[in-house]
Amino acid sequence: MALLAPSPRALCVREAAAAAPHPHSSVAAACSTVGGGAAGRALWLWNGGGTGRRRRERRERVRAEAYFWDVSKPVEMEEIDSMEKLDDALRWSVENNKPVIIDWMASWCRKCIYLIPRMEKIAGEYPGVRFYFIDVNKVPQAVVKRGNVTKMPTIQLWKDGEWKAEVIGGHKAWLVMDEVREMIQQNK
Repeated sequence: MALLAPSPRALCVREAAAAAPHPHSSVAAACSTVGGGAAGRALWLWNGGGTGRRRRERRERVRAEAYFWDVSKPVEMEEIDSMEKLDDALRWSVENNKPVIIDWMASWCRKCIYLIPRMEKIAGEYPGVRFYFIDVNKVPQAVVKRGNVTKMPTIQLWKDGEWKAEVIGGHKAWLVMDEVREMIQQNK
């Protein structure tokens, strides 16, 4: 059985039938996201296929023991609600030479609310990076201007006290999360 991990979030299991009666029999394969619905259960797959009596006799049931686990635990993001807390977060970044992720959101923005648990999940994947969120309706306008934020949600990476990169999350959540991961990898 070969285990393939095309990304940190997906695990594929492939198993060829050991006693395949025909050299051209197909290979059974199944993929699931880490922590997906088949967590800890064996997957039953069919080898072979087609129609007709001969094909039905050759079809075999292949059992792929696949156990999926979740390596990261969500980390609750800290709220920044003043210019002083923003300065403290950026000062931490300078002192530790580590990036800081700031999620600029609004309580009325459905996409922003939808992304919060996903951002907390990413925070668990990167223990050296601090994650914060700022509700633009609860902070002084000077804080929003400092971030130069015009659209919600905006996810920014700051390092050494300076803005380095951002993702404006107006598209699908999984695309936003992939862009955030890529942004962190490039600026570690």
